[in-house]
Amino acid sequence: MSAVEDIPEPPAQDRVRLRFLQTAEDHAVKEARVLAGTTIFDAASWNGVAIDSTCGGHGTCKKCKVRVVSGNAGLSSVDPRAFSVEELKAGWRLACRAAAQEDLTVEVPPLQTRPKAALAGVGRHVILRPAVQKRYLELEEPTLEDQASDLERVLAAMDDLELRVPLDVVRGLGGVLREADWKVTAVVVDDVLTGVEPGDTSGSRHALAFDLGTTTVVATLLDLETGQPLAVRSVLNAQQPFGADVITRISATMLDASALAALRERAHETLRLLADEVCGEAAVEPDTVYEVVVTGNVTMIQLALGIDPQPLSMAPFTIAARTLPEARAADFGLRVHERAPAVLFPALGAYVGPDIVAGILATGLTLDRRVRLFVDVGTNSEIVLGSSAGALATAAPAGPAFEAAQIRCGMRAADGAIEGVKIRDGEVELTVIGDVAPEGICGSGLVDAVAELVAAGILDHSGRFVAESSERLGKIGEETVFHLADGVFLSQRDVRELQFAKASIATGWTILCRDLAIEPGEISQVLLGGSFGSYLTPASAVRIGLVPKLPLPRIVAAGNVAGEGAKIAALSVTERAAAHAVLDEVEYVELSGRTDFNDLFVDQLAFPG
Repeated sequence: MSAVEDIPEPPAQDRVRLRFLQTAEDHAVKEARVLAGTTIFDAASWNGVAIDSTCGGHGTCKKCKVRVVSGNAGLSSVDPRAFSVEELKAGWRLACRAAAQEDLTVEVPPLQTRPKAALAGVGRHVILRPAVQKRYLELEEPTLEDQASDLERVLAAMDDLELRVPLDVVRGLGGVLREADWKVTAVVVDDVLTGVEPGDTSGSRHALAFDLGTTTVVATLLDLETGQPLAVRSVLNAQQPFGADVITRISATMLDASALAALRERAHETLRLLADEVCGEAAVEPDTVYEVVVTGNVTMIQLALGIDPQPLSMAPFTIAARTLPEARAADFGLRVHERAPAVLFPALGAYVGPDIVAGILATGLTLDRRVRLFVDVGTNSEIVLGSSAGALATAAPAGPAFEAAQIRCGMRAADGAIEGVKIRDGEVELTVIGDVAPEGICGSGLVDAVAELVAAGILDHSGRFVAESSERLGKIGEETVFHLADGVFLSQRDVRELQFAKASIATGWTILCRDLAIEPGEISQVLLGGSFGSYLTPASAVRIGLVPKLPLPRIVAAGNVAGEGAKIAALSVTERAAAHAVLDEVEYVELSGRTDFNDLFVDQLAFPG
């Protein structure tokens, strides 16, 4: 018998070329070469192409929709649940499930990087006393008879201050003094001589205040001479491809050793972008920004500083430090004055972090004799209840309902999102961001829709749709849905998501009321914080049981109180001390160890009668 000759198979393609067509206004085109088998989502993320996602590429949110216009990307098991047959034939795929085995051209829908966000919030008038000070000095030139050192001359002219002097200030001091003919301006931040500048620059001193949110980041440029904001901007956190919530991002660091560095750099990119934008808008030189204040939840701060966040995600939920060591603006990747410090807020616990301390500072909750309830509504909802006599704080795991991440037609608060719903005489009235055709529903629209459906009797108090109660009720598969607009609907599962979220928050404030021995009716004011809380209709919040049943004037949209707290800290060193005093004034309550949580949670699931 003759030998059978083995014919080798052609080698598999090692690398493939992906061409991304971005359908945003700039119609940008990007190309990348990646290893065959890499998902479209990962290839895009690695090469700076933003694709919408809230689950971090795990195939659960079904938002990373792209269209393959050239080449072939096979169907995954999840694609038929995300697209119609016609859409699948047209090349639509979930990017996180589409592995590139050959060269592809991919059309990427535009990502809304400027979601609707609260740029300001409830704050207080404070006495302007910034840490950044400037002194204009006219110094005597040295002589043979007066051979005092350059540094001695500068310090002697400010003998009312006891200053620490960094070595790198001394390095350039001699040249600056002589080039400026001994007429200079000393820059002092707290007790540090941060710089010596030629001429009289005493009228120019600025600070940046950041609210580093999980979804949205807000920056405010402040004039420290007047205390007034010069510019404010917001942008979507560039960490978004790693997931919509902190747990998903922490999980990313546990699954991939390089993810922590990548998340840190994404945070730095976001902060740098905003710093450049606000300085450009106000025509302010970045090197006249002598201090930055950064607040945010514990996970965001630790990721931005490159601190391992994994202990935050598992019992006993420990943080790296309640009060972090001194940091600099450069630690956040910012290109401002080279020696600008970064002011940070302390944290009460793993999930009641610096952003909530900043909110407490802004609202003055611990300074007021009235009992007030502060709720920052979000995926992890923080709750503070109390007064100057004492206060308690906790965190309620509300899940992604308010961010609309797991809602079938959910989307961010961007153009096309339904943000308000009214049902009048059976007719549905919608408020849509941007006054355009509805494309989906955001968190405030979800709360409004459910509240209106309950009031209209289309949902019963258990949260179940009432059969034949509306001609807008229908079925998608086996699930009952309520059609809000063409292609936009509310499903039974969406209602359940909201019920679990609101029950968690209501259980949180109920427990705090019990621990303070007060009735919910004794609460003088409810402050709804965060971007979501700013657009929440008070009547809807009461109707679904998210907040205590109080007269509506007592329920206030507090806005971005974390950002307001950051601004207050930039404007007053006295207020900074008050922020650190919060650690002694507010007691943290951990809900996960409470034996009464489950029973109370079940009681709060139903919508109030």
